[in-house]
Amino acid sequence: MQNIITYYHISDDIECVCYKDSKMSYATHTHANHITIGFVLNGAVCIACNGQKYLYHAGNVFCIIPDIPHALEPVNDKSYSMITFCIPVDRITDRAEKESCYARRLKQHILNAPENKFSIEDMAQSINVSPYHMIRQFKSTCGLTPHQFQIQCRVRKAQKLLEAGKSVIEAAYATGFCDQSHFDRCFRKIVRLTPIEYKQSVERLA
Repeated sequence: MQNIITYYHISDDIECVCYKDSKMSYATHTHANHITIGFVLNGAVCIACNGQKYLYHAGNVFCIIPDIPHALEPVNDKSYSMITFCIPVDRITDRAEKESCYARRLKQHILNAPENKFSIEDMAQSINVSPYHMIRQFKSTCGLTPHQFQIQCRVRKAQKLLEAGKSVIEAAYATGFCDQSHFDRCFRKIVRLTPIEYKQSVERLA
């Protein structure tokens, strides 16, 4: 696993991830409030998005906008090398018009404090809609169910804590995981590294 993935922090907001001879695959996920730009150096990757599969070979560039569910895997189980940049997007003018007010509010609550417990039932009742309708609207807006989105946000926050020098146990409990084994499973599922491997892969550029 060593040297396959390296995380570089160009600034507090911009992250660069380098993959070297990797066969990593990532299940369906989203990037909240970030645009991801990738450049394939060697090999090829397949990105599944909106029911379609897109192949990107050496020399190709791809771009994924926020809240679009997508998955990534190597082509024919062969290794690839690529560089990705995650760039924050504070505002995209026409997105707010497409998102319902309560879905945006719930999304922001989760982004602000993913470690907290949120009751879909209570929030749905407060605006007189069914929990099912709220979950469906949230998924339509954000690409994931509220639970999936919260777990993803917890892991993203844990990454920041690990980068800041927190221990694995400290990061697990600070982000709302009930125990370290649950944290490890969720972290590895999303990041494709264990928390310890992730700590070893992070480098901050001056």
